[in-house]
Amino acid sequence: MSKRDYYEVLGVSKSASKEEIKKAYRKLSKKYHPDINPDADAAEKFKEVKEAYEVLSDDQRKAHYDQFGHADPNQGFGGGGADFGGFGFEDIFDTFFGGGGRRRRDPNAPRQGSDLQYTMTISFEEAAFGKNTDIEIPVEESCDTCNGTGAKPGTKVETCSHCRGTGQESVEQNTPFGRIVNRRTCSSCQGTGKSIPNKCTSCGGNGRVKKRNKISVKVPAGIDDGQQLRVAGKGEAGINGGPPGDLYIVFQVREHEFFERDGDDVYCEMPITYAQAALGDEVEVPTLHGKVKLKIPAGTQTGTNFRLRGKGIQNVRGYGQGDQHIRIRVVTPTNLTEKQKQLLREFAEISGQTPDEQADSFFAKMKRAFKGE
Repeated sequence: MSKRDYYEVLGVSKSASKEEIKKAYRKLSKKYHPDINPDADAAEKFKEVKEAYEVLSDDQRKAHYDQFGHADPNQGFGGGGADFGGFGFEDIFDTFFGGGGRRRRDPNAPRQGSDLQYTMTISFEEAAFGKNTDIEIPVEESCDTCNGTGAKPGTKVETCSHCRGTGQESVEQNTPFGRIVNRRTCSSCQGTGKSIPNKCTSCGGNGRVKKRNKISVKVPAGIDDGQQLRVAGKGEAGINGGPPGDLYIVFQVREHEFFERDGDDVYCEMPITYAQAALGDEVEVPTLHGKVKLKIPAGTQTGTNFRLRGKGIQNVRGYGQGDQHIRIRVVTPTNLTEKQKQLLREFAEISGQTPDEQADSFFAKMKRAFKGE
């Protein structure tokens, strides 16, 4: 089944800005997050959205995708490819020229364990100020019973008789160049070069068992939605004594009912009454750091913005503190009493212009605009 276009997945155009791509990702990732959406296909859609964002948010990967799409430009020859009956070009090169310098991997060499990814959902405030928490990660670790050998205690691991410990087997194939030999992973030992006659009962001969590790995590102050934290050495255990992989924690930040975030700045809307806007006032404004007093000048209009310096979010890399921006919205009074209506009529008369006159003035301006006056 072919992959959907990444722009289609996020619902944005190819000319979308980074901010538009990020907003689309935030909206869809919250919609399909498995912890929030119980639908059976939510996890798959969440994975699809995340994959699309990872590509389109990276300039280099986005440019590559815009040029080639999901296709691999390195596949085949001249874009069309050449069919050697399932026999790769590098295999042919190996056969005729001794591998061209490509080194065969030792199946018993130490290898680093796989990296793991964990999605953590946190509140708006936790993202702003950080927190210490514990999480449990399902991992595969070396079996304690057999010490990772896969063999039953008291027995030995033997060399695979099929590949003689190389982890590879040779298969003859017919190609356009004649009958040649292809090397592939040993079908008997799956490339380990080992044979275990008496398997460990705890791990079934795998040498590894599944466990749940409890890990203490310090969520840094200022972490944003979609960002990730690397915890070194907390991934899967290494193979053959190799180092463990890393753990990557991807953060999902829940929306706040009052605040919005843009980078390190915080935005909110502050409703005030008609009287407060006209006469001016001093009001209390909520911030992430507590309530502060804000002076509203007389004659303030809807859409006026005020900035509170340093009342935003700490930069996650320590580059200062954001600000809080307050957008004023003047609330038009409703359900007026007759006395209130009369007072407003008197105010309009005192102002020297009735509502009808204001409407006439507005339409007169509109007529002049269309006439080009």
